[in-house]
Amino acid sequence: MTETSTDTAAGPVAERAPWPAGRYGRRREQRPASRSTVLVLAVLTVLAMTFIGARLYRAYGDGDYTASVTAFDEVTDTQVAVTFLVRMPADGTAVCLVRARDSTGTEVGLEEVTVRPGPDPERTMVTHRLVTTGRPVTGEVKGCHPA
Repeated sequence: MTETSTDTAAGPVAERAPWPAGRYGRRREQRPASRSTVLVLAVLTVLAMTFIGARLYRAYGDGDYTASVTAFDEVTDTQVAVTFLVRMPADGTAVCLVRARDSTGTEVGLEEVTVRPGPDPERTMVTHRLVTTGRPVTGEVKGCHPA
């Protein structure tokens, strides 16, 4: 590569000569992606979105079945009574996962409880006596799903 100097009113300016022809080969033309590549990427995207959607629905979906703890009492070294409110469809039966934890956060009791709709399925109250392996400090319902 050579540089040549050109004088202008502002002073000398260096100009670059073009690259020597043929020395570095031709630039490749950019090819558009082939149809098969586009198709494979589209299928993979659809599969990934379906998988993600299914996982999110399993974790957060089916809002027809919900539970909230209203009380936990009768705490002893071997049990706790957990009272919770379950909301479910009138024709549905729920399975709720009830657990107890000790003061360190360790799970000391876990049980699935089947709940049938009461007179008002929107507000079915349940009291469950959960057997524990240690003294619990809390009782909770991890969630409910259709039976």
